[in-house]
Amino acid sequence: MKPFTTIAILFLALAISFSAWADFTGKVVGVADGDSITVLRDQEQVKVRLVEIDAPEMGQAFGNRSKQALEALVKGHEVRVVERGNDKYHRTLGRVYRGDLDVNAEQVRQGMAWVFRQYNKDVSLDPIEAEATEQRRGLWRDPNPVPPWEWQKRGR
Repeated sequence: MKPFTTIAILFLALAISFSAWADFTGKVVGVADGDSITVLRDQEQVKVRLVEIDAPEMGQAFGNRSKQALEALVKGHEVRVVERGNDKYHRTLGRVYRGDLDVNAEQVRQGMAWVFRQYNKDVSLDPIEAEATEQRRGLWRDPNPVPPWEWQKRGR
């Protein structure tokens, strides 16, 4: 195959894979925890995992509060999801907005989620988390908060 043909095929494959990601709007009909929601889009329920953040697990300290904070932000509201692909559990990965409010960032601002540094591509979240930490908001009231990724390694 000629180099130009190979490049054209790769470009086309890449374009098709990105075109599969489409921003969408819908009503939030469920909140599983502090970083996972269900959005009703065209009569289809779509599970959405909020990208770039990681909230405490439900059995973990602040897990229930984090879920309640997310419910207060989005449950029953129309949201826009900026899709970023799918995770291994087949959930849509996305940045969620209620109007102009960046819900992912708001969870961090309230101290209801960590910046998920392993997957974070948005450097604007770091100072938001630093402020929440300094102000001891939410989970930062705990003298030794345990990130969910460490909590899971410990076997819950």
